[in-house]
Amino acid sequence: MDTSWRWWLFSFRQAKVITGNTFCYPEETMATATSIKLDDDLKNRLQHLAEARRRSAHWIMREAITQYVEREEKREALLRDAQHAWEDYQKTGLHLTMEEADEWLAQLEAGRDVEPPACHK
Repeated sequence: MDTSWRWWLFSFRQAKVITGNTFCYPEETMATATSIKLDDDLKNRLQHLAEARRRSAHWIMREAITQYVEREEKREALLRDAQHAWEDYQKTGLHLTMEEADEWLAQLEAGRDVEPPACHK
């Protein structure tokens, strides 16, 4: 039985399809091309790393940017949550002392399933 069509189908699914300057990666949304200017030293370091990892420089740059954006989004969410907590504290005055929080966290660390202490003024 001729199975060469399976190899073609597999290769086609793995391939990057290019239409103009728009790229379609397997199981991803459409992406548009962009450019980035790198100095020669960084470009050489990137190429060396790409060869060592057996990846393309393009893959490493996409991975680095993705990780950076995800980290910064988490940082923004943390700052937003902290701001809301501060605003809530200013309105209500409800809080825990550091000692109360430390005691609760120590119990959790010891493996006890305890409820957080009640906030107070």
